[in-house]
Amino acid sequence: MDHDELDHDDTPFTATGQLTAGGLDARITAAIQPGLEAMGYDLVRVAVLGRERPTVQVMADRADGSLIGVADCEAISHAVSAILDVDDPIPGAWNLEVSSAGIDRPLTRAKDWVRFAGHLARAETMVPVAGRKRFNGIIIGADDHSATLRLDDGSDVVLPLDELRRAKLVLTDALIAATMPEGADEPDDLETEAGTAQEAEVSADAPRRGPGRFANRRAKPRANRH
Repeated sequence: MDHDELDHDDTPFTATGQLTAGGLDARITAAIQPGLEAMGYDLVRVAVLGRERPTVQVMADRADGSLIGVADCEAISHAVSAILDVDDPIPGAWNLEVSSAGIDRPLTRAKDWVRFAGHLARAETMVPVAGRKRFNGIIIGADDHSATLRLDDGSDVVLPLDELRRAKLVLTDALIAATMPEGADEPDDLETEAGTAQEAEVSADAPRRGPGRFANRRAKPRANRH
């Protein structure tokens, strides 16, 4: 695969999963993470997109690493809405989207790189590393500060986690097999589950502050985005 090929997601992140745009996403992460962990969920990423009516994107999985379903998305939405209604980090109206990280998930934290060692990933850095910014290779491992990829030519490159613009797993048969839920006999079983769970959207219609701000919620599955 061409190392220049990388899905375009303009949301930068740090190795901790706390995004870098103005600190708002980091504040939201700090506010909602303890509650989601208590519910048995692992917060993968938070992003705040847009200005006039921003969208808060929350990406999570179960603590055991399995994909969440639509019911989980609804539970997370209710919890996040309640927390942010009190913390009130965004004035005025905003939308909330809750989704699973999916199979070809973003790599936002050092532990993601460690967990998926041996699998194919794509990454883009904010500054050139070894003369380029985009990389495609097998994950060798990671520590708190950097991740190592083995490139197609057999060489290794060390990527500083705090200089990553984006990184994600590449969907392969090996990755599907590694993330197949217990009891699934065929890869299609996993793809069906991911298709139901991934990118379930919950919109919080918030025209004002105060009670009832999150009363109008709707949840609907959305198509997988790779």
